[in-house]
Amino acid sequence: MLKFLKFIAVALVSSIVVLSPALAKASQIPTISLTAEQQQLIRNINDYINSFQTLKSDFTQISPRGQSSQGVLLISKPGKLRFEYAPPNPLLIVSDGKWLTIKNKVKEKGDQFPLSATPLRLVVSPKIDLLAETDVIGFESADGITSVSLMDRKDHLGGYIILIFDETRNQLQQWVIVDGKGRRTTVQLANIETGGRFDPKLFIGKIDRPEGK
Repeated sequence: MLKFLKFIAVALVSSIVVLSPALAKASQIPTISLTAEQQQLIRNINDYINSFQTLKSDFTQISPRGQSSQGVLLISKPGKLRFEYAPPNPLLIVSDGKWLTIKNKVKEKGDQFPLSATPLRLVVSPKIDLLAETDVIGFESADGITSVSLMDRKDHLGGYIILIFDETRNQLQQWVIVDGKGRRTTVQLANIETGGRFDPKLFIGKIDRPEGK
């Protein structure tokens, strides 16, 4: 897990890192100019993300330390997602559309953060306009694979997300979440299915809180 300054978390990392405001501000990266062709390739990614309401995928997560975890990802728009990790990883990450819950299933404890403050909102929003809502800080395209680095304009803490898109298959292949210190967490997708139905209870994250909180 990654924690961006006090209460903002970027999920999908095996440890929690707290960033200071000074460090986050210093890590801002300049935007780049895009050609018309590059803009169209980003629109292709945008159209794909907007094309589905539900998605199911196997995933492999690689932490900044190189640790690998597997599991199943569910997305149900608007805003709902679930990362069900395979044993022995005890983590469960759930978004109910507003709050992102990161939970240890064994201890039945965890934390909650606003989904809107994490880069994951770009993947689970009902409709997204990447060119309007993000700053493009990196772009590569070769052999039918497009990689675009995006800094969410709602996030002023230095993190960003890299979307890697297979133009031939017209599918999002993976994403990478980068924190303010440059630590990367990669999520690779496989066996993607769209259009299914999921039990709404799968997107409810309950955690135990200390008395008075």
